[in-house]
Amino acid sequence: MSVADEYAHGGGYEAVDDLDNPDGYFGEAVAAHYDDPSSDMFGAEAVDPAVELIAGLASAPGGDARALEFGIGTGRIALPLARRGVPVHGIDMSRAMVERMRAKPGGADIGVTIGDFASARVDGPGFTVAYLVYNTINNLTTQDAQVDCFRNAAAHLVPGGCFVIEVGVPDLRRLPPGQNAVPFHVDPTRLGFDTYEVATQGLRSHHMTVVEGRPVYRSIPFRYVWPAELDLMARLAGMRLRDRWAGWNGEPFTNDSTKHVSVWAKD
Repeated sequence: MSVADEYAHGGGYEAVDDLDNPDGYFGEAVAAHYDDPSSDMFGAEAVDPAVELIAGLASAPGGDARALEFGIGTGRIALPLARRGVPVHGIDMSRAMVERMRAKPGGADIGVTIGDFASARVDGPGFTVAYLVYNTINNLTTQDAQVDCFRNAAAHLVPGGCFVIEVGVPDLRRLPPGQNAVPFHVDPTRLGFDTYEVATQGLRSHHMTVVEGRPVYRSIPFRYVWPAELDLMARLAGMRLRDRWAGWNGEPFTNDSTKHVSVWAKD
């Protein structure tokens, strides 16, 4: 039965509330289904170019390459990066996601600090690259927290080290006056749409899925952020924009780009 059919027949949705979960919005219910081999984000075309670029940046400042991932999750990028010979440490709030990574080959060898990547500190020598992929900067729902994230990245980097972010360009061009919702996924077992609060740059993603034959509704808050705003956050943290592309393969960033990969270097 599809999501729409279940709702039409009076089944309604089970609303999942993650507010009191110590793992935040990425607890066991999300972690159990996060790794999806059929998703494009787990394919080689998405993973390999990201790993290649991050590995190159990690080695660029000279000395020992060390990478720090904010929001390491289940190790989608960290594990292949470590297999490339780059030591990786992660920061993540979700123990459930990290446990999934540690159960994978090589996952137990990656150090992880459990905490908020806007403030959690990692002891030891500095890192040559810090990175934050797949819109994870938007998980910080205030501008102050996003600024703190940049400062935290800079504090962990060696001079000349780089901070890399992959994030979507706010989709407001698809939002006509009077409308606040933009769909991003529609099929018989999953409905997904974002709602925007333009005045505060608030964004909430709504997911309606069928899990084991039962419809489940979950919503997660985010804060969207503009490329120029990120550049200013970097300047406040003592970093400057070095490169910006529309993707991991170095595609030119244009007015029509839907996302960007940006690199800031520590002064």
